[in-house]
Amino acid sequence: MSEGTLMDPDRQHAPTPSADVTLIGRHTQQRTVVVEALVRAEGFVGAQALHNRLAAGGSPVGLSTVYRTLTALADAGRADTVRDTNGERLFRYRPGPDHRHYLICTECGLSRPVDSGPVEVWADTIAQTSGFANVRHTVELSGVCPDCGRQHAAVERR
Repeated sequence: MSEGTLMDPDRQHAPTPSADVTLIGRHTQQRTVVVEALVRAEGFVGAQALHNRLAAGGSPVGLSTVYRTLTALADAGRADTVRDTNGERLFRYRPGPDHRHYLICTECGLSRPVDSGPVEVWADTIAQTSGFANVRHTVELSGVCPDCGRQHAAVERR
């Protein structure tokens, strides 16, 4: 799956990367670099791909620091995660505290937030009726976006 997606319009209202770094522990330059790179990624990206981008830009941040920082951001609610078709965990910066679900194109990686109100209500109801605490859920929706669908149809017509 490709890493590129449309930019989320609410990114412009995001807290500073320094504030997000403070949420996940001791403030370090390496963590700040990783958070800033995730913000600039404009979509879902894997840790290895993000590390490669940083290395290409001359950053000395290690791969393990990238993995730990992205995981900590997700745990702190500052990154959304999905799995690609190969099972790799991908991360996307979350500019606010609201949990989101996405529909992701399996061809190009385009991601669109979807209305997940019914899923959230269902999860809250299950938590309340079961007596479980700290209930979390994962919903992953994938398919082929309209542009990729048209490209496939054009190739098939040839």
